[in-house]
Amino acid sequence: MKKLCGCLFDLFVVLLITPSCCIAQITASENRIVFEIQKILEYPQVLEGWTNWTNLCFLPPSTSLNIVCSSDGHITELTIIGNNSSPSSHSLKPNQALSGTFSIDSLFTLITKLSNLKSLSLVSLGLWGPLPSKINRFLSLEVFNISSNFIQGEIPSSISSMKNLKSLVLADNLFNGSVPDLQGIASLQELNLSSNKLRSQIPLQLIHFNNNLHILDISSNQIFGNIPSSLFSLPSLQHLNLASNQLSGNLSDKIACGSALTYVDISHNLLVGKLPSCVASLVSSKGGTVLYSWNCLSSGKRLSGQQQQQQQQHAYSYCNKEVALAVKPTLPKKVKKESGGMTLGLVIGIIGGVVGIAALLALFIVFIIFRKSKAQRSDPPKIDRSMDHKFSAHATSLRPIDARRVPQTMRVGALGLPPYRIFTSEEIEDATNNFDPSNLIHEGSQGQQYKGWIRDGSVVLINCMKLKQKGLPHSIMQEVLPNLRHRHLVSVLGHCVITHQDAPPQTTSTTVFIVYEFISNVSLKDQLTDWKKRDMLKWPQRMAMSIGIARGVQFLHTGVAPAIYGNNLSIENILLDDSLNAKVSRYSIPFTSNQIGSTNKAEKEDIYELGVILLELITGRRIESSSELEELKDEVERGSSEAQSVLRSAIDPSLRGTYAYESMRTAVQITINCLSKFYTNRPSIEDVLWNLHYSMQVQESWTSSGNLSTKF
Repeated sequence: MKKLCGCLFDLFVVLLITPSCCIAQITASENRIVFEIQKILEYPQVLEGWTNWTNLCFLPPSTSLNIVCSSDGHITELTIIGNNSSPSSHSLKPNQALSGTFSIDSLFTLITKLSNLKSLSLVSLGLWGPLPSKINRFLSLEVFNISSNFIQGEIPSSISSMKNLKSLVLADNLFNGSVPDLQGIASLQELNLSSNKLRSQIPLQLIHFNNNLHILDISSNQIFGNIPSSLFSLPSLQHLNLASNQLSGNLSDKIACGSALTYVDISHNLLVGKLPSCVASLVSSKGGTVLYSWNCLSSGKRLSGQQQQQQQQHAYSYCNKEVALAVKPTLPKKVKKESGGMTLGLVIGIIGGVVGIAALLALFIVFIIFRKSKAQRSDPPKIDRSMDHKFSAHATSLRPIDARRVPQTMRVGALGLPPYRIFTSEEIEDATNNFDPSNLIHEGSQGQQYKGWIRDGSVVLINCMKLKQKGLPHSIMQEVLPNLRHRHLVSVLGHCVITHQDAPPQTTSTTVFIVYEFISNVSLKDQLTDWKKRDMLKWPQRMAMSIGIARGVQFLHTGVAPAIYGNNLSIENILLDDSLNAKVSRYSIPFTSNQIGSTNKAEKEDIYELGVILLELITGRRIESSSELEELKDEVERGSSEAQSVLRSAIDPSLRGTYAYESMRTAVQITINCLSKFYTNRPSIEDVLWNLHYSMQVQESWTSSGNLSTKF
């Protein structure tokens, strides 16, 4: 036995000191190519530290670098993921493209010499310029991912020659023009062209030739026209994302969905009619996901409860108007050139027509101003609104809203709600059954809140407050209350004001009733403190809630004038509808003149409170005191700057395995910034939103491709 052990030890020593002749080394030519790639990419951090002695085939794989070689020393997989921000990035750092000396043509000339390459991923490296047509030299390539760069121009048609391609990901670039004919790639399983500037109809060849397609994502482009019914019936299609385009028309109820389909997102388009039963049934029959908000779809009964998601829609007229704009033809170059040769008579006629239209427009504006001033003079002096005069509200002085600063989602936030109206006192009494105590659901610093039923059958929330003043600021009545309508606010539907004399007779007071939409689900506090409900909230759902809350706050800060600050943000005051869409409630309305006025500090108080909510969403813990807040903040801050395992220990355990590390780290960092002790160091609400969107983008990329971060 002793002799046997000695022989084994001698054999181990021989193996240890003997060159590994049987382990393939990368070929000299391909070794030079990779080092040239390092140079062209301007030595990104992920490629630093290499020397001539580095065995590239045996570098340990990571989330940002992976080189796989065949047994004969040829590279078969090359994955390089940098940290340069892309066109759609909303991080605090500016978009980072490579320098002016970079040549995308030289880069791909080099890479195509790796003749055995089967998988190529060059992500977030700052690549720019048009994609060279020579990519068709990748004869063996199966995976091609160049997402999150600055590559512009049209997608070259030569890409259809890559017959072995199974995954094509060109997302988050600057590609324009139309989608090329991809009929030659019959084995394609994933096609992701999202977040570009493509403008075309959905190419029919995607439907007619491909029975292998699993994932199709052409969201966030300018795709227009109808959605072909047969697209839903592709036999292998599992994930279909057509969101945020200009798609229009009806979806036929005769649509047949493929057996594999479980995810459909057609939101933010111009679709009309009803959601087809085939698509609606994906939720109930397969537990799938169907997103269809912000179209002009009618509210059929196809989905109910949480399944229906109560996704808001535009008015039917909105889609008709936008379709006309979307498909408006551009003037051909030849016609433009000839237009310079118009006759003098035609020019005079056009000028005369313009002058006439301008005159009619001026008369119309004068008429509107006259009507408005007359209406204002005829208003009874007692009409006004209210909320809690003790509630800490801060607002800017009157100023026009900069429409460029307010996102489109804010400007259309009121759509889907009934028209704003002024209620009578009799209607308020009827709605609350004469303020029956059984309808009282909350009483606090903002007054009494009653559940009510107005005459059209709608359930509402009525806030009653008594103010020791006569009347309310005109700006609040005319410019603030009717505009407090947004997807991420508990929106205002109307108001009623009663002015009355108190004893002694010299005292005049005003009772204000604000009628809000009624949110029937739960608060964010309920969701987080119930462990069963909290476990259902994985990281993507919490990110969506965070973005929703931030959008609601942004609307209060920039979507109305005077702006509204001091909004008492807390998880108790964030309500969730049936689809877990977050809505800010009990926000402040400045009903008294001393509440109108703004300081930077007041704005940053909301940011601090938003940071507390974000911290509670990340950790899953209820924060009851300032000491708990500081302790928890220090824990996650330490984790974000140290090892991943340290951050992991500070995060809600029920989130493990559901988030990308970079997504979580970005959210943690902006949360820490919000909680800065010095209000001048806290970010603006726009900065918060940019970072949350970036975190969500990283998360979605990780979820769809599995190679942008690590589950931990």
